[in-house]
Amino acid sequence: MLKGEDIKSILTMNEVMVVVEEAFKEKGLGRVQMPPKPYLFFEKYNGDLRVMPSYLEKLDISAVKIVNSHPQNRQYGLPTVMAVLVLVEPKTGVPLAIMDGTWITAMRTGAASGIATKYLGRKNIQKLGLVGAGVQALTQLMALTHVTNLRKVKVWSLTIEEAEDFIGKVKNDYPNVKFEAAQTVKETVENVDMVVTATPSRKPLVMESWIADGTHINAIGADAPGKQELDPKILKKAKIVVDDLEQSCHGGEINVPLAKGEISKNDIYGEIGEIVAGKKPGRTFDKEITVFVSTGLAIQDAVTANLAYKKALEKGLGVQFELKEFLALT
Repeated sequence: MLKGEDIKSILTMNEVMVVVEEAFKEKGLGRVQMPPKPYLFFEKYNGDLRVMPSYLEKLDISAVKIVNSHPQNRQYGLPTVMAVLVLVEPKTGVPLAIMDGTWITAMRTGAASGIATKYLGRKNIQKLGLVGAGVQALTQLMALTHVTNLRKVKVWSLTIEEAEDFIGKVKNDYPNVKFEAAQTVKETVENVDMVVTATPSRKPLVMESWIADGTHINAIGADAPGKQELDPKILKKAKIVVDDLEQSCHGGEINVPLAKGEISKNDIYGEIGEIVAGKKPGRTFDKEITVFVSTGLAIQDAVTANLAYKKALEKGLGVQFELKEFLALT
């Protein structure tokens, strides 16, 4: 059994990006099993729960994650997203590990954006607009510094105090980056090279007229039906790359405009796995607007959990325990 603090002590972003990129490639090559995640909606609590199983056939890695999203959890002193992961041995079905999946979720989501930016962003990205200042903003920043040359980051949150608090937590880790708390979303996304949206919004926050040619956008927050952060007009003029077509259509940034007929599936360029696997090109010219629609894939969790498991064994971390009833039957 692995606790969150153990996992946080052993996972590095560059390692997570390597395995997530490999997972995307395996998906692009058609060597994964990953049913679309089902949801339970706790409407009276403004929350939901998802179950995410997957199997990467060539890598022989399998896991199941249970994860929630409760935006109002801050008032209870709890994370808005929490998760439990079970890593399974494909050969026998034996559970190898049960682990806290909260930090794994944050890290693999940040890593996915880093990989998407590697293939879809312009070269020499220096200015970032960060819409949202929660935990996901932290790992987005961690990943993007591996694939860009960031020099300026503008941060927006619901209150200026939240943006300033986030900056206070991260600025010492990035001495070459100038951070600025923005008063409005418009101020955040204008005159930047790329944008990350990481909020639970259910209405567009970023308008088409604010986005310059050549901007790359990682749309992270819209990870469930009804969520939306971008003006659909942005999507109409952009190259849209999703992490998973089916999952994105019912729960990603494109789900609302698709349902309203503002865009169609023909407007979707392809999946990031197809690009990583070399089946399709990524960015093709500097002035192209690109949007990565991230819903979070179970295969990302599986490979990150496997990485954490192997590193924990090497370092002697975690608590060994037996599933008594299971062992009694074998």
